[in-house]
Amino acid sequence: MNYLISEYFSGQRPQVTLPDRQMFELLQEEGMRKMVSDHYDLLKQSSISHLFPENPIALEKAKENSADFFIQICGGPQYFNQNRGNPMLVRRHAPHPITAEARKIWLECYRQVLLKQDLPENIIMSFWNYLDVFSKWMVNK
Repeated sequence: MNYLISEYFSGQRPQVTLPDRQMFELLQEEGMRKMVSDHYDLLKQSSISHLFPENPIALEKAKENSADFFIQICGGPQYFNQNRGNPMLVRRHAPHPITAEARKIWLECYRQVLLKQDLPENIIMSFWNYLDVFSKWMVNK
């Protein structure tokens, strides 16, 4: 599979296409939560680990919130909206200095996690393409 990371250009806010709902149907909630947890575990070993909670309880909460979001956008239950309100992720991430380089590292960690998923290529690529575009919205430095 070709996990290309598209170039980020300052101020860019491209149209986001939601991932294929089969991602949730195939992984189910448990699989989605594991995927997100594995992603965070890689991030904590990366050069952008400082952007994520040090406290283990806070890190688990961050994993839960992120999994809730991805479950929701992949067609699962609306956990994120129920627990946190509308996503407003650009505003939620504003206090954290996210650079174009940090975006690449975040995506590289997801690439590693996605390579381990036993899913059809078109489903994985749908999720990857979402992540690639969605991540551009989070860059703020």
